[in-house]
Amino acid sequence: MNKDDINSIKTLLSTPKAIVIIPHKNPDGDAIGSSLGLYHYLKRHNHNVIIIAPNDYPDFLKWMPDEAEILKYDHKKEDCDAIIYNAELIFTLDFNSLGRIGDMETIVSQSEAIKIMIDHHQQPDDYATYTYSDVSMSSTCEMVFNFIDMLNDLDKIDSDIATCLYTGIMTDTGSFRFPSTTSTTHTIVGQLIEKGADNSEIHNQIYDTNSYARLQLLGRALSNLKVIPEYRTAYITLSQEELNAFDFKKGDTEGFVNYGLSLKGIIFAAIFIESHQDDIIKISLRSKGDFSVNELSRAHFSGGGHTNAAGGRSELSLSDTVDKFISILPQYKKDLNQE
Repeated sequence: MNKDDINSIKTLLSTPKAIVIIPHKNPDGDAIGSSLGLYHYLKRHNHNVIIIAPNDYPDFLKWMPDEAEILKYDHKKEDCDAIIYNAELIFTLDFNSLGRIGDMETIVSQSEAIKIMIDHHQQPDDYATYTYSDVSMSSTCEMVFNFIDMLNDLDKIDSDIATCLYTGIMTDTGSFRFPSTTSTTHTIVGQLIEKGADNSEIHNQIYDTNSYARLQLLGRALSNLKVIPEYRTAYITLSQEELNAFDFKKGDTEGFVNYGLSLKGIIFAAIFIESHQDDIIKISLRSKGDFSVNELSRAHFSGGGHTNAAGGRSELSLSDTVDKFISILPQYKKDLNQE
């Protein structure tokens, strides 16, 4: 995003506008945190702002300031369509392809609103009037902080904005342990704490509210963990039957894939989760070093993301999906065994 873009956006935001903010389907901490952080910032400038999420998200994200104001498209489609139709500006956050917003894709693509993309995923589509894309960034929340800085408005960041942005940075960096965490990330986090983000309480809200059923589900996931040492790979499976047995709720499997990656000598981990509701196998992929799960997912599982973190899907059965996964590993043997 160049200086001319920023000046144009400043002009757009200089008078109150009808603005819609949209995160991706199945939004995570970064998607909700960036949406709410930008929401509070724009509200401080007297804009009429509405966040529309494609669908619901985990309960551990529902404590953030004004989260209850977020509309769910799949619950209020007609109302949301009218809001999108009348929007003057649409911010799309934490995704770079309209295919990532599910049933909202058609109405958003047809909207005449000026679109502004803020995102850190690879290979962005060219649908926005203004695009702020940077794959080196730890999170979209870090980018929203930079966006506010570009507008010379860091003094407008209050405790609500700081809390939301800190949440997204923390979750998308794995509590600041992923390689995307830079010295700049820590500097920004320090400023957010100074502006009112309670880092200890945020961590508690996100990570320390486990249910007994979720821990039991984690136990089952770990018992299903398999290792393929010749490819330095580990994977976990969870069937719909197993999810049902442990009263699965959206978000319960968050972070499970990282247990496989934590094993000594493992640089590639996957989790395969059966979803009868969507009639697919949901796939999360993680890696260490230069092994790109983004490229693997794009090539084989209709997905994508980052070099070290990506998602995908399969319309095969759970067992056939795992068989397919194992069958493609020989293609990557050299990359997986590089030191």
